Amino acid sequence: MLSIAFIREHPDDVRAGLARRGSDAPLEDILSLDAERRGVLQEVESLRAERNAISKEIGELARLARTAGTKEAKHAEHRRSDLVARSSFLGERLDSLESTLREIDERLQRLLLEVPNLPAPDVPDGLDESANVVVRQSGEPPVLTFEPKPHWDLGEALGIIDFERGVKLSGSRFFVLKGAGARLERALIQWMLDFHTSRGYTEVYLPVMVKEENMWGAGQLPKFADNLYHDAEDDYWFVPTAEVPLTNLHRDEILEPGALPLKYVASTPCFRREKMSAGRDVRGIKRVHQFDKVEMYKFVEPERSAAELESLVADAEAICKALALPHRVIELCTGDLGFTATRSFDVEIWAPGAGEWLEVSSCSNCSDFQARRANVRFRREKGARPEHPHTLNGSGLALPRTLIAVLENYQQPDGSVIIPDVLRPYMGGLERIVPQ
Repeated sequence: MLSIAFIREHPDDVRAGLARRGSDAPLEDILSLDAERRGVLQEVESLRAERNAISKEIGELARLARTAGTKEAKHAEHRRSDLVARSSFLGERLDSLESTLREIDERLQRLLLEVPNLPAPDVPDGLDESANVVVRQSGEPPVLTFEPKPHWDLGEALGIIDFERGVKLSGSRFFVLKGAGARLERALIQWMLDFHTSRGYTEVYLPVMVKEENMWGAGQLPKFADNLYHDAEDDYWFVPTAEVPLTNLHRDEILEPGALPLKYVASTPCFRREKMSAGRDVRGIKRVHQFDKVEMYKFVEPERSAAELESLVADAEAICKALALPHRVIELCTGDLGFTATRSFDVEIWAPGAGEWLEVSSCSNCSDFQARRANVRFRREKGARPEHPHTLNGSGLALPRTLIAVLENYQQPDGSVIIPDVLRPYMGGLERIVPQ
């Protein structure tokens, strides 16, 4: 989240940043509540100082009453009695003000959690995805000598995707992978994990049910509550992405000097209600309630985050290149940025059967936004003041969309699908999936 000190000191910059996003975050309420809080806090501090001074004077008067003559002792006792009464009044007033201060703090914290990150200055302006910018493209969509099939037809013809039984088991937007389809999904995941660990990422195995505070720390709550799955009885939240537990891996910790950068990669199932996309992409396995994803995540020193974002995008692109899939990089405009991001790039792969570009990775620099929410800090040197690191995240890559792209790009006129070279060792040497 944004620092209240930053909001207080740079309100016009925050207004401008939120306007660029098209956000209706409660900035004016925050500024008003912060001013009220500072007024109450000033009174609290003044009364505390007075009570401390009175306490000290009461102690001195008590000593005087024990050692002075009768007249001075009576005067000291009378003065002490007045001060005790004043101290009692101050105590009651402080109890009331401190209660008010706690209520204000809670309200202010709730409002701050509703404010998105501010876009970086060089993010293109725009209110929706139509203003996103194509940065570069690698490879052209192939011109096939036959009419390419979409993956939903390919999968059924090959006997590797079973939509009917997915619906029977769990309802709409669920599916079953069988035989070579299940193995291809697993091969993609294992190969991507091996690929990223060879580039310096540390693989971690994560819980996919987490406590509520993890959702707040990663910025999923309160914004995306309607799109999350929640077990009310045990109060577990099912992760919509491994970004959630990875953000909180070092929650409430101070990382020691030299610990950064930290680079993690994890594969998890992900769960989303997809309420925000109701009616969209209902065919096939492009937009489903449960899917697998390989996630990359970094904790870095603030001055390194811009360069680390470029590296993160390059790592996602490298997967596309190794699979020899036509792909492009899109920079998101201000209105299409994720809630926690200050700058983002999407990587999209061409799917000839569906005739569209599929987003398989969204790589984001979240600055210190998530680290502040999750209270992750680091020291540059021993004894130095703790700072918040910057966090970055990106898919490396998301399934089943990568699976879709492989099936549709590698399909042959006879209905078979060739296995990409890099995946064959993970498929037991299988070179081709043939119709059943």
